[in-house]
Formats: sequence, structure tokens, C-alpha cells
Amino acid sequence: MMFRKKENDEGTNFWISYADLMAGLLFVFILLIGAIVSKSIILKSSLHEKEDKLTALSQTLKSKEQKLHELGSALTKNTEALSQRETQLHEKMQTLTLKEAEIRKLNRMLLEANTQKDALSKKIVLVQNLLSDTNASLEKSKRSLRAYEGKILVLSNALSQSKEAVEEKDAKMLQLLNALDEKQTKYDTLVARLQQQKAQIKSLTGIKLKVIAALKEALGSKIAIDKKSGSLRLASNILFDKGSAVLKEDAKSELKKAFEEYIGTLVSDQRIKPHLDKIIIEGHTDSDGGYLYNLDLSQKRALAVMNYLLTLDIAREYDLKPLLIASGRAYLDPIKINGVEDKEASRRIEIKFRLKNEDAMHEIEKVLDVQ
Repeated sequence: MMFRKKENDEGTNFWISYADLMAGLLFVFILLIGAIVSKSIILKSSLHEKEDKLTALSQTLKSKEQKLHELGSALTKNTEALSQRETQLHEKMQTLTLKEAEIRKLNRMLLEANTQKDALSKKIVLVQNLLSDTNASLEKSKRSLRAYEGKILVLSNALSQSKEAVEEKDAKMLQLLNALDEKQTKYDTLVARLQQQKAQIKSLTGIKLKVIAALKEALGSKIAIDKKSGSLRLASNILFDKGSAVLKEDAKSELKKAFEEYIGTLVSDQRIKPHLDKIIIEGHTDSDGGYLYNLDLSQKRALAVMNYLLTLDIAREYDLKPLLIASGRAYLDPIKINGVEDKEASRRIEIKFRLKNEDAMHEIEKVLDVQ
């Protein structure tokens, strides 16, 4: 009895260490996936900020183009006004030319008629005054023209500077667009790699389904197993008397046949064997009685079944001792029908298997389902 307790303690310590190792591996996988997801979110946020900046820059450029258009319109109006002034000056020059002809004509008339000298002198004074006013107006027009030429030169310089600024902005925008394209390419590559890794992990987490399918195919109709877990269930009332943990003699032959078919397939089928980690014998009770009593009973029944299994030739042939675990579950996993416990079905021995890294794969699969 002390030997069994010591062996059980060693197994328990082993599984505590194994659970710690699996928890560490799970934490590393979760950190890795979290880092990849966080990096993806940061890249998306950076891209959104770049798009906002490009939008603001585009609006600024449009505003500058509008101002340049207004400046060009004002320049066109000033040019038209100068053309009108030049036309007026030309007309005045023609008028002056006519006036000069009249003066010459008057001089000839003065030479021909001295009697009209006084009248012609008055006219000459009037014409001279008119000529003076015209010259003054012409000088004023010339000054205005020079002032407009200065303004045109300033506007031309401002327009040149604005064009240079626009060209500089265009160059910066082109650089930003190129940088954005490069970021998008890197982001697409990262997303594709993440999807590939996710598909690979999904393939790993589907190993148990493949193992169960292979087990069903190998057993055929000889033994019925649970469709979801692939476990073998045996009713306790067939194997044990009520409240007893001693195997019935008449149940051993049937138990041997079931063991050899089920466990033999697990340890010999090449589709299953590479993934097999442990074979677990679980004892289950109904909810009648106290928890500790049922826990002790279920544990003893699981040990009784395992002890019998170790006496069989198949245990020695395949060296099953390192693979076997006996566990009592009391009434923690009852069988329920429409939410009500089926006590007869709950009293059972359940033989199941565990695959290598099964806990870690299950946790990774839950994380992937959340993404």
C-alpha cells in the first residue's frame, strides 16, 4: 500500500512539473501572438496618421493654387488697365499732332494776314496752355505706367517664389507617397506571414481530430467510442459491485477484450502512436454520498482497472506502464440528459488518451478563435 502511494506521489509531482512546463510554453506562444497583433495595430495607426497628414497637405496645396489663380486674375486686370492707358496716350498723341498742324496753319495765316495777329495770338496762348496741360497729363501717365511696371515686377517675383514653393511641396508629397507605399508593402507582407503562421498552428491543433478519426477507422464497429473525445466508456455496475473497488471476475474477460482492441490500436497504429502522450484511466461516480467518499471510491476503481491492465500481455508487449495514469474524478463529470444527472450512466470507468502538447494546442486554438 505504501509503495502504491509513493508511486502515485511521484506521478503527481511529474504532472505538476509537466503542467508548469506547458503553462510556460503557452505563455510564450500568447506573448508572441500578442506582439504580432500589437505590431499590426501600431502599423495601422501609423498609416492612418500618414493619410491624415497627406490630406491636410493636399488641402494646403489647393489653397495655394487658389491664391495663385486670384493673383493671376489681378495681374491680368492690371495689364488690361495699362493697355487702356496706352490707348488713351496714343489718342492724346494724335490729338497733339493735330494741334501742331493747326499751329503751323495759324502761323501761315499770321504771315498772310497781319490784321488777325491779335486774334491768332490769343489762340496761340490757348493752344500753348492746352499743350502744357497735355504734357503734364502725359508725364503723369508715364509716372503711373512706371509705377505699374514696378508692381508687375513685384507680382512676377512673388509668382515665381510661389511656383518654387509649390514645386518643393510636390517633391515632399512625392517622397511621402513613396514612403507610404513602402510602409503598405511591409504591412501586407507582415499580414500575409501572420496568416500563414495562423494556418500552420490551426493545422497542429487539428491533430486530435485526425487521431480520433484514425481510431474510429481502425476499431470499426468492434468498439464504440465517444465521437468528440475518442474515449472508451465502461459501466461501473458491470465491473464492480455497489460501493466496491474490486473487479468482478466475470467482467475481466470482457474488459481484457476491450482493452486489447482499444489500447492496442492506440499504441500500434502509426497514425496515432507518434502523437500519443498518456493513457488515462478515470473513475467516475454519481452524486450520491459525500465528495471525499466518492473521490476515494473512484480513485480505487481506476487503480483496480489499471492494476488488472498491467497484468495483461499487451501491457508488457508495448511497455504500457510509463503511459498509464489512474485518476479518480468522484462526481465532478456527471452524465446529464436534458440537464438532469443520469446516475447510472455517471457511474463509469472511462479510458481516454492525451496527445503530446495537447493542452498547449488547445489554448493556442482558443486564442486563434478570438482573433
